[in-house]
Amino acid sequence: MTWCIYLTHPEVRIDPDVPVPEWTLSDLGRERAAKAAFLPFAREIRQVISSSEQKAIETARIFAARLNVFQRALAFLNENDRSATGFLPPEDFEKTADAFFEQPFVSIRGWERAIDAQDRVVNGVRSALRHIPEDHPVLFVGHGAVGTLLKCHLMATPISRLHDQARGGSWYRFEKRWLMDQTGRNLGWTEL
Repeated sequence: MTWCIYLTHPEVRIDPDVPVPEWTLSDLGRERAAKAAFLPFAREIRQVISSSEQKAIETARIFAARLNVFQRALAFLNENDRSATGFLPPEDFEKTADAFFEQPFVSIRGWERAIDAQDRVVNGVRSALRHIPEDHPVLFVGHGAVGTLLKCHLMATPISRLHDQARGGSWYRFEKRWLMDQTGRNLGWTEL
């Protein structure tokens, strides 16, 4: 079986005056990503594909430079579209995120519906893999919510925040065929 890694970007520099997709990694985030590029799974990666959001691109570049592999950014891995609300204070954000997962067929406060974000990321990963040799492990670098939605699909489980990461900068490994047969089981996040 040929596998992939889905990795979420680590800590970011939060700035309410900057659009969220333009946030960059914090010093701690860069440090964690640099250390992660030396993890055992990284040795076999042949391509790195990231979200087109700045924090994910920065994370992907760290891996691509360390591994000397091709890296590209594709919008299908972007986080769920939350531009309707922009930055939300942490408590308000968590309540809205809970509702996003609890009501996947509803646009919460104008956010992209969870079911639509899931469809986007699943179909995007499938499409990207069509252009990569089957035996090449791929690192996908993205975000927590869409990574959780992808994970729910791989396990053929209903969308639920119960499958969310505990901390940014977490990853899971999945078999490419799980995108089609949804036979992934007990996928857990591992912190960097």
